[in-house]
Amino acid sequence: QVQLVESGGGLVQPGGSRRLSCAASGFTSDYYSIGWFRQAPGKEREGVSCINSSDGRTYYADSVKGRFTISGDTAKKTVFLQMNSLKPTDTAVYYCATTLSSCTANGWWIGGRYDYWGHGTEVTVSS
Repeated sequence: QVQLVESGGGLVQPGGSRRLSCAASGFTSDYYSIGWFRQAPGKEREGVSCINSSDGRTYYADSVKGRFTISGDTAKKTVFLQMNSLKPTDTAVYYCATTLSSCTANGWWIGGRYDYWGHGTEVTVSS
């Protein structure tokens, strides 16, 4: 069974950085994509970024483009989300999710396209 475990959340000051990790296990295929989503209190879940294991192609939400970087260690099936220049509006619970389909420009941000989800890690950006 596929399992995802996020880590790396915590309290960070505005302008600071944080790196989240998503460790995946139980894959029966080497071709998959992993996406990061977040949900702030009182708000809907938002797609943050996605990466394909096959070609390393990445996608980002406009709200994080230029500040966040997604990367992956295919051998370890671990995906990272490096978050820089953090803002209070980045405060949220961050989830990783996976599907055996590839991320595409046409809807990578749609949570319903992902089959498995982690339990989330909380990031609070505050002084």
